Amino acid sequence: MPKVTQQHMDARRKQILDAARRCFLRDGFHSTSMQDLFAESGLSAGAVYRYFTSKDEMILAIAEENMRDVLDITVAVAVSRQGQSMGEVMAELLDVIRVKSAEEDVAGLAVLVWGEAMRNRSLADKLDHLMGGIRANLVTLVRENQERGGLPMSATAEGIAATMLSVLPGYLLQVALLDPAVVAEVPDAVRALWPGPVGER
Repeated sequence: MPKVTQQHMDARRKQILDAARRCFLRDGFHSTSMQDLFAESGLSAGAVYRYFTSKDEMILAIAEENMRDVLDITVAVAVSRQGQSMGEVMAELLDVIRVKSAEEDVAGLAVLVWGEAMRNRSLADKLDHLMGGIRANLVTLVRENQERGGLPMSATAEGIAATMLSVLPGYLLQVALLDPAVVAEVPDAVRALWPGPVGER
């Protein structure tokens, strides 16, 4: 029997998650049954269960993928692009969210996931872990900006990072529910709000 390659396994997993996203966005988490997921993916029950043992596992996987891009951006900036203003960092995060939302409706899924996290402890813990990683990277960047004079020292780096992170849910909610034109200028606005030290503008 031929060996199944990792590439094949990754493609099959993506096929299942793409089908799950479509079902969840169309019908919500609780109105979507496993039978709906089998039909949408075009796969047998056995093929799906080989990758995910439950609907909750799919929800967790989708939530993690949604957050992973944002986490990756903050890691990349914190490690390799220190010196950027916090406005540039936040604008880059918002641009990633906008692009991913146009491709996969990340914003709509985020809103569904937040609601589900209110009743699903495993999902809430996963989101807390991922948000903690993003927050830690932002704290590092805020401190670096404070030392360069780009942000005030009168507030803690942790407080400023938490405040900046609060922008993301509001942006996601507006992207999910409103006309894209409503939030089109938000990245430029955060650049203007947190521009960095005067000499670097």
